Amino acid sequence: MNRGVRTTLVAATALALSAALAGPAIAAAPAGTAGGHDATRRAVEAVVQEGVPGVTLTAREGHATWSTTAGVGNLRTEAPRSAHDRYRVGSITKTFVSTVLLQLEAEGRLSLDDTVDKWLPGKVRGHGHDGRTITLRRLLNHTSGVFNYTADEGFGRKYFLKDGFFEHRYDRTSPADLLAIAMSHKPDFAPGTSWNYSNTNYLLAAMVIEKATGRPYGAEIRDRVIAPLHLTATSVPGTRVTVPQPSSRAYSKLAQTTTGPTYEVTTLNPAIAYGSGEMISDSADLDRFYSALLGGRLLPPHQLKEMKTTVKIEGAPNVRYGLGLMDRTLSCGGGREVHVWGHDGGIHGSSSDAVTTADGRHSLALNLNGDWTGDTGTVIQAEFCGG
Repeated sequence: MNRGVRTTLVAATALALSAALAGPAIAAAPAGTAGGHDATRRAVEAVVQEGVPGVTLTAREGHATWSTTAGVGNLRTEAPRSAHDRYRVGSITKTFVSTVLLQLEAEGRLSLDDTVDKWLPGKVRGHGHDGRTITLRRLLNHTSGVFNYTADEGFGRKYFLKDGFFEHRYDRTSPADLLAIAMSHKPDFAPGTSWNYSNTNYLLAAMVIEKATGRPYGAEIRDRVIAPLHLTATSVPGTRVTVPQPSSRAYSKLAQTTTGPTYEVTTLNPAIAYGSGEMISDSADLDRFYSALLGGRLLPPHQLKEMKTTVKIEGAPNVRYGLGLMDRTLSCGGGREVHVWGHDGGIHGSSSDAVTTADGRHSLALNLNGDWTGDTGTVIQAEFCGG
């Protein structure tokens, strides 16, 4: 959802992992043109003025890159954020998962029109859920109707509010545990009849990758995307609770309000996000990934076209959702519009965005190390529309 549309972490206990659809947000610009990105720099500084501890961002245009930071990466020491910070990217993970699934389709190992039940027989059952009626395509574009496990009230209290988080931040959860939560609820709607963001969709997509390949989904991402693109700051951490250096601290209110104490939440077991939001990266790597993806280096033309085939998001007129990829329309004034493609992601103490133009030539990625405020949409607007 757009910044104004999506559920924020503090407004809903299911928040951080559900934050996958933040509205346009980004900042950065090519090297050698300092002074040509004053609007972007001002927009980044304004985000910090809203109360976010710090921001880091990098933009890439052609072979040139530009970075800027604002605020701090550590509230105790007041150390600044770094352009090289690694951070939890949340639901940006979904684009990586979708890319691998589409690569498997291109290899003839599965079809987007396969049912979930074909690959995960009997797994999607209960309270009206039926994997025999849901296709892989509907998982990837969030039209499956499968209940979002992070929207479960008990899950929210356990992992997103203060008392529960500090007791359970290092819990080991399995995909089966998370899927069981979703199956304990009724579907949101019949498959294909509406749209609703559900992290369960990408939990299932990752499970399908594992069934089709016989390997962990993270290993497939590493071999198919991370290694070929030399994404040296990018990882699928599994149950590793730390963020590799260089990195900043991550902060949250761990409450249903945007006021009150701020807590440091950097370390946690990301298994609760599994295929929906587990990964770690930095802004330069995300620029490289989305540039390569939209530039046609990761998928054949047919699969890239499928990924860019979008559906409407109710309440977000300027955002449409494809297969793990969002198309955002920026109104730049004077009748000029710019389309940027990418994804955003939220997880405890971290809010990120990464977008690129349709040809992959101009990319931008940024991260906020706080999850309770910060309008990154103004930063994207500044970068791609100018000041």
